[in-house]
Amino acid sequence: MLIGDLLLAHGLVTPDDIELAFHRQKENGGRLGDNLVALGVMTQDQVDKVIYEAPQAPKTISDTGIQSANLLRLLFKAIYINSLETASEFSAAIKVPVPVINRLIQEAGDRKFIEALGAADQSTFSENRYVMTEAGKRFALESLQQNQYVGPAPVSLSDYQERIQKQKITNERVEQSEIEKSFENLVIADDFVRRLGPGINAGKSILLYGPPGNGKTTVAEKVADIFANVIYIPYCFEVDGQIIKVFDPAIHVPVLSEKSEAFQSGLRREEFDGRWVPCQRPIVITGGELTLEMLDLSFNSHAKYYEAPLHVKASNGTFIIDDFGRQLVSPEELLNRWIVPLESRIDFLKLHTGKSFQLPFDELVIFSTNLSPDDLMDPAFLRRIPYKLETIGPNKDQYFEIFKIVAASRGLEMTEEILDIVIDELQVKNSFDLACFQPKFIIDQVISACKYQGVAPHFTTELVTDALRNLYTSGAKAASKTPAKGVG
Repeated sequence: MLIGDLLLAHGLVTPDDIELAFHRQKENGGRLGDNLVALGVMTQDQVDKVIYEAPQAPKTISDTGIQSANLLRLLFKAIYINSLETASEFSAAIKVPVPVINRLIQEAGDRKFIEALGAADQSTFSENRYVMTEAGKRFALESLQQNQYVGPAPVSLSDYQERIQKQKITNERVEQSEIEKSFENLVIADDFVRRLGPGINAGKSILLYGPPGNGKTTVAEKVADIFANVIYIPYCFEVDGQIIKVFDPAIHVPVLSEKSEAFQSGLRREEFDGRWVPCQRPIVITGGELTLEMLDLSFNSHAKYYEAPLHVKASNGTFIIDDFGRQLVSPEELLNRWIVPLESRIDFLKLHTGKSFQLPFDELVIFSTNLSPDDLMDPAFLRRIPYKLETIGPNKDQYFEIFKIVAASRGLEMTEEILDIVIDELQVKNSFDLACFQPKFIIDQVISACKYQGVAPHFTTELVTDALRNLYTSGAKAASKTPAKGVG
């Protein structure tokens, strides 16, 4: 990991800035950060802040927080599986610096696990090549029997706990202007955004509730996308000799772009720990598939290492429970699992060996449901959710605005005449509530019908009426009229 990569990731410099600094560095020497400061691209305080926040590379085996025996086992598994030969290859495989690798090589040599073959070629900067002895191969196979994890070295539990606390989601202040900008393309009540802002900055749990089709999931996703800080996710961590994988490419988004790789050659490396991946704050969205088991450590009995649960992968980010109340597990059981973490901000996990440990519970939890909160939660749990926001259907003016925005994005013009057709069918004839999803549904239906007919997309009374007939079933229409009959 290079300082240039991190500065790019934080948005403090551009690739062009890095290139200019690189040329200056070749002429004048010094560190890349110093040259960026000299060019006036950024301040020394900005450079120092990025360096201070990044995990520093271990200089010794002790600095890794992992026992040398466990590092040696991991190294030999990597050598055996990937046919590695040089110290730099060893370093790249398990993501620890070459000085630490050299100490492990020395230990392996003392135990007759490895032998030096000499330089790979006769060039000045050639590295020594190494080969495993028969004893080393037996050690590698024994290590694979212990567990089959091969990859970057773990960080210690204490280092992971400290890192979660250091990059808490509440450390990031999200300004009112940023929140308003995020929601500017949505037709939404001003007071809703005003009430949402404090909840985002508090980092506490939020409940979004209301009738279906009015943007609860969209709001939750926009909230999660607002955060901009770079955080560091470990590939894995170790507890009591057990490996627990955290980094998940399906969830964690590294902030280093392919463009930054172009500047690696010739840049002076800073002392950053490669066992951590600089990422965007994670977003985990789960719906009806969520079970209690997904909130516990998952042990692979064949590979003999663990996968971290979803909410641990969401640490320092956002965990969205969509369609709450429709999970395979009952709401009561799920809520009981969350009461302690939401209250104490600490979660307890247990290994299959019986060993328990704790992690800071730092994430913005958003519950989204179209069921009545009073039916899902008892008062004790509702108290633990400090921000409760109802998403209601749009009024006629808001509905028209949504229709115009969606229509324009699809090359159509929405008129008041078309709106009157929709309102008459939904509210006059059937007593349906207006919902934010309906304009897009209707427009998609009209466009599909025009495609079938081989004509350019356009609104007609017939096309809109047909689209509305696909919006609800006849049973729903009958149900919508029942309350009106009872009122008389």
